[in-house]
Amino acid sequence: MDIRELRYFAAVYRERNLTAAARSCFVSQPSISTAITNLEAELGTTLFIRHKKGVAPTASAEQFHTVARRIIDEADAARKLFRKPSTKTTVTLGLMRTLDVPRTIALLKPLTARNDIALRLVGSDERADARIISKSMLDDEEHFVPLWSERYVAALPPSHPLTLKDKLRAADLADVAMIDRCHCEQSAFFGRASQRRPSAAIAQSEDWAMALVAAGVGIAIVPEGVAKGVSDIAVREIEVKVKREVGLAYRASVPLTDALKDLVGKLQRGRATSRRAPQGLTGRRK
Repeated sequence: MDIRELRYFAAVYRERNLTAAARSCFVSQPSISTAITNLEAELGTTLFIRHKKGVAPTASAEQFHTVARRIIDEADAARKLFRKPSTKTTVTLGLMRTLDVPRTIALLKPLTARNDIALRLVGSDERADARIISKSMLDDEEHFVPLWSERYVAALPPSHPLTLKDKLRAADLADVAMIDRCHCEQSAFFGRASQRRPSAAIAQSEDWAMALVAAGVGIAIVPEGVAKGVSDIAVREIEVKVKREVGLAYRASVPLTDALKDLVGKLQRGRATSRRAPQGLTGRRK
């Protein structure tokens, strides 16, 4: 058992999907699968049950995750123990407000793990060295390295009558109280698609939107990653086929810092991996 296997296990536990875990670790999916197989053999137990949409942790995985997380954190702390303070370069990263927490953590860790940079986070519309945004927000002079693509879904209170349907049509939402979100990059589209619907609330953040849904205030249309794993809400597909592609955007005319060059390099190496494995990470230039 080595620390790398534990990190891969933690990524699978967090993502509930081998492909997503591979992307967050910047490795191929077979590397993740091999690590999980080795851990299961060494521990003598099954850690994940595979299904059509990904994997589900077993009771053994729930128990082991606490131990693995502690080992990973202690190893990271030990690695930093004797490092001498160094001059840090400030890296400013713009984040759109509709990113979900698990993916945001996975994106920031390669940068926070470096002791030669001071990471500064700002809004996606502020001056920054690079931005994590939806492709619909991309400026003409920016390059774009895709990270993931996700659909929009409906988040509903568990007791809402519409939970009886597997998929919701636009007509189903016409007269339903909805929770609008201040910073949704698709808000204009959804506003046009459902002009007759009443607004129950306007949420300042994704966390607030999910909290209002759980409290029974109304329904929210959110990126699937935002609703994933949130307790006390029900998630349903919507008939409107809208997806967003999220990626790293940066200006070609401005030199990147070493830290961002390293991050972009990892994403582009993921592109090469994806050509060998059908479900890998892809990258392209606009």
